[in-house]
Amino acid sequence: MTDKALLVVDVQNDFVEGGALGCEGGKAAAAAITQLIAGLDPATELVAASRDDHTPGSDNGGHISEHPDFVDSWPPHCIDGTPGQAYAEPFATAHRDIEVQKGQGVPAYSAFEGHTADGRSLDQALRDAGVTQLDVCGIATDYCVRASALDAVRLGYQVRLLGALCAAVNPESGARAVDEMRDAGVTIVA
Repeated sequence: MTDKALLVVDVQNDFVEGGALGCEGGKAAAAAITQLIAGLDPATELVAASRDDHTPGSDNGGHISEHPDFVDSWPPHCIDGTPGQAYAEPFATAHRDIEVQKGQGVPAYSAFEGHTADGRSLDQALRDAGVTQLDVCGIATDYCVRASALDAVRLGYQVRLLGALCAAVNPESGARAVDEMRDAGVTIVA
């Protein structure tokens, strides 16, 4: 058991350059996160990861649209069983202790809305492991990373954002999200 975990949010093919909702800097973030994980001591830091996983043939509660507004609805992305839903290289081969999937049939931004294969929430899986501190990174700073970090603070975790290991949909909204996270009590690490 360890009290610290790295939470990697949605480092998937559809969220890196060339994907359905590719973010500039996504591939670089995937590589840097993978390098960080390779240097972690599994005895002292657990790795948790979330993955967007939308139901094929569904609008996933209005989250998926052929005419998206890019606020509440988005073009098809991370559809279960597609290459876009898979983890992005080189993160695809990185060590992960806990994995959650989110967004099956409903809109879901926060990793804390996801569940493990055995049905536990991310919060329960982290608490079962004794985690009290989270370093958060991934894609996209202004949506799923933001929602995950804010939920982690609300749930009582000590949270740091590893800003250099993130990519935003939009640089301006990414900067606003970082400010919001800081205001909520997240420690920002450049």
